Amino acid sequence: MTQTLERIKTSTELPESTSVVIIGGGIVGISAALTLAERNIPVVLLEKGHIACEQSSRNLGWIRKTSRDAQDVPLAQAADKLWQSMPERIGQSVGYKQSGIMFLANTTEQMEVYENWIKSVDDLNLDSTLLSNEEIAKRVPNSSKKWAGAIYTASDGRAEPHIATPGLAKAALQRGAKILQNTAVRCLMTSGGKVNGVITEAGEIKCEQVILAGGMGSRRFLGNMGINLPTLGLVCSVMRTTPIDGPTDIAVGASNFSFRKHQGGGYVITQRGALKAPLVLDHLLIGYKYLEQLKHQRSFLRVSLGKEFLRDLALARRWQATSASPFERLRINNPPTVDGLNQEALAALREAWPIFNQANIDEAWAGLIDVTPDSNPIIDNIDTLPGLTLATGFSGHGFGTGPAAGQLAADIATGATPLVNNGPYKFSRL
Repeated sequence: MTQTLERIKTSTELPESTSVVIIGGGIVGISAALTLAERNIPVVLLEKGHIACEQSSRNLGWIRKTSRDAQDVPLAQAADKLWQSMPERIGQSVGYKQSGIMFLANTTEQMEVYENWIKSVDDLNLDSTLLSNEEIAKRVPNSSKKWAGAIYTASDGRAEPHIATPGLAKAALQRGAKILQNTAVRCLMTSGGKVNGVITEAGEIKCEQVILAGGMGSRRFLGNMGINLPTLGLVCSVMRTTPIDGPTDIAVGASNFSFRKHQGGGYVITQRGALKAPLVLDHLLIGYKYLEQLKHQRSFLRVSLGKEFLRDLALARRWQATSASPFERLRINNPPTVDGLNQEALAALREAWPIFNQANIDEAWAGLIDVTPDSNPIIDNIDTLPGLTLATGFSGHGFGTGPAAGQLAADIATGATPLVNNGPYKFSRL
């Protein structure tokens, strides 16, 4: 588990009714709850484990526009403004710092990719720029490698995942939101083909709208209702060093490592060029939807067939409201750290910046990422089930846009003017 995730005290009493129920206590669900509470809309958030217990506290903490799909950038720009105003909004720091993000290139081919990306976002008024090796050295000195170049966005930043979501949750509680932890939702209640409540392990709650922000659990939850959400899981391993005098405050990504400064003085490091792909039944059921993605990213995947397959098979795919759901059997996805990937990253980083030979690893952890076929999330109504809004499938880059994604989901669910156009996030595209 990552660092010291603050455990907040929440309610244990299930309300009879509310306006909006949110399923999932990650940064997107919590941001939606805070948005609704600020608008004086009654909201109850239900989390099967505890707040931010999965990917929302296990990610790298990057807040970036760089190299996002051009259609995804407006949401990231809206999130930037929300991150900047966060201390005033919630009354505490979340470690946000607009320190910049830089992606390095080993080859001219990679630089061409960055050049094409800048052209694709030319009308979005970003401050992204291409750098030469000499310009890289000025910003991140003492590298032992000569780089083909880099792309750099000074307005990108970072925050600390282990304090951000709990901080947002406390603010939501102060503004009147109700949050229940260790309370799994088993299924939705409907009347006349429309959602009118949820059935939890502790009883029923009537409501007008439901927002599903369940991360990796969203596919299984929807599958129980016959709705096919295509997401597959990938495991990202991360480590944090003890405090060292590193080369920069800028977050840096290369082909086989990334690092960013941690507020405790160390660095958060990962193998940017590889993720573990534990095979499960869903790879057989929906893997064909990922063939195009696989053409370009096969080298990034470390495919494995092991205990994960059997554990996944043991969890029910269909259940009744009167029986325990799989979310009660597995409340927290806590994948083991892939030490080999972490060691690869550290070795590559030390080769590129020898200063990291002085780094000692303080802790390591892993998180399970829910990936869609195009790596963009779903933030949309379900046409076949009025009253249900999805905010899921963030594909490993949802922390940065989390505050804006949650607000957009709240807008859609309640019919408010949307923060940004949700066209890129339509469920129908998948």
